[in-house]
Amino acid sequence: MSEDITRKDETIPFYPDHLRTEARVAVGLLVIVFLIGVAGLLAPLGLGEPADPMDTPAHVKPEWYFLGLYQLLKYVSKTSGVVIPILALAILVLIPFIDRKPDQSRRIYRVRFILAAAVMIILIALTIWGEIS
Repeated sequence: MSEDITRKDETIPFYPDHLRTEARVAVGLLVIVFLIGVAGLLAPLGLGEPADPMDTPAHVKPEWYFLGLYQLLKYVSKTSGVVIPILALAILVLIPFIDRKPDQSRRIYRVRFILAAAVMIILIALTIWGEIS
């Protein structure tokens, strides 16, 4: 029985002690973040003029997996260049839910194959074109 009493005396309760410690750490981190924010406001460190999202420099190229979309943006309006890939992805995700009936003919397989091949050829061509240009 005496062992149980000593074990209870050696433990630290969560509610007042641990919670108080965590609150102090959180307040300390907030003070540090606030001080860094104030220092940034008083002495900003700019590397040059601010970036203009509507004007991309000529020397900038994205990674290879975005080259096709980047090339698409060069030849269509900015709104269309953003909406077209989003709609294509949404259609690709929704096709299994829209077309639930079993296929009756082999013609639909041929149409889907030709459509998928055309999309892939266009995407590969835009990617290569984006790398070359």
